[in-house]
Amino acid sequence: MGAHERTLYPERSVRDLFGFHLRRIRKEQGLSLADLAAELKHGKTVLADVETADRPIPKGLAEELDEFFEAGGIFGHLFKLAYLEAFPDWSRRFMELEPLASHVWQYSAGPFPGRWQIEEYGLAALRLGLPRADSDEIERVWSTRAARQSRLRSAEPPFVWVVLDENTIRRQVGGPSVMARQIAHVLDLTEGPDAVVQVLPFSAGGHGIMGSSITLLDFLDAPRVVYAESYGTGQLLESPAEVQAAALAYDLLQAAALPPEESRVWLRCAMEELRT
Repeated sequence: MGAHERTLYPERSVRDLFGFHLRRIRKEQGLSLADLAAELKHGKTVLADVETADRPIPKGLAEELDEFFEAGGIFGHLFKLAYLEAFPDWSRRFMELEPLASHVWQYSAGPFPGRWQIEEYGLAALRLGLPRADSDEIERVWSTRAARQSRLRSAEPPFVWVVLDENTIRRQVGGPSVMARQIAHVLDLTEGPDAVVQVLPFSAGGHGIMGSSITLLDFLDAPRVVYAESYGTGQLLESPAEVQAAALAYDLLQAAALPPEESRVWLRCAMEELRT
């Protein structure tokens, strides 16, 4: 006797709803999981786990399903919602706005910004931040973070200017070799016209954003917003007075940091120290 199919619960989450529609449309077309796997780039086990929401939706699967089933984009829309659902409520509005920004200005006092992280560094940082999470959970969170990086490789990427606190570079995550590769990645990203990096050295002293990280988002057709984040929480600032105050604090911090070219030299020296 064949194994019974597991019951699906589409009301539980967007990921569950994605799996529910995958099974529904697959069965309407008389296809088994093996049949569908033979037509796609993803294997039977992956498809089975997506149907039951036991794994994150792999990148590219939504587009494949929409094209194969001629589904009118339903899987692509659900994938985007599932991506946002992975973030806590307090950061979800920021995640909706970030892909729309034309210019991104950021100060990072902790890890390297998620959009600039290499996989080795990102996974190591997540293991530190989620010490009780299993490997599947770590991979799920990383896949969500990595998806944010796709816009940097788009035809019209945003202009990104990041000020890195010296603490970000000095505190090793993943070991010296991982840190060296992470810094090399930042140097590569900021070599072209779409990104700039500055380093705020310890010698610069105190500043108005100590203890948190902030991101300022500029849009071509909407007012600037600011996202301020600390451990376990964040806040989106939209009122003109709050945005102006945060922008002034960022401008002063940026002025205290090393100039861009000097920052790149500083980062190369730090990278070589890690390599040796």
